[in-house]
Formats: sequence, structure tokens, C-alpha cells
Amino acid sequence: MTQKERLHDHLKRRSINPLQAWTELGIYRLAARVHDLKADGVPVNSTIVKVENRYGESFSVAQYSLEPQQRELI
Repeated sequence: MTQKERLHDHLKRRSINPLQAWTELGIYRLAARVHDLKADGVPVNSTIVKVENRYGESFSVAQYSLEPQQRELI
């Protein structure tokens, strides 16, 4: 199974951010795989969310998801 396939399967169930992609799916370049999915016509949404690192510092990352109705179609 390719990274793109793993990501698509994951998005059918729930959203994901870069840290989750790295630890759960082994995908280091999440934005590149999202780009690949979009090129294939998969409607991936992104929102910016605030997260905190292990040092208590806050920063913004992209959170990717499919619309609920899109998950039902797949």
C-alpha cells in the first residue's frame, strides 16, 4: 500500500495533521501526499489549527479532512 492510499484510507475515518501522519502513517511530507490526492480528484479540506509542542510552545499546523458527505460516498 502506498502512502497516498494509506492517507486516503485514514481520511475516510478522521482528520489528520502532520505529526499524526508521521507517527501513525509514516508520512513525513503530508502536504505532498494531500496534493497527490487532490490531483486525483479527492476533495481534501484543510484548516489551520493551533497545537502545542512538548515545550509548551504554541504553533499552527494544517489539519486535513474530508467532508462528512464525502466520507459516505467512498
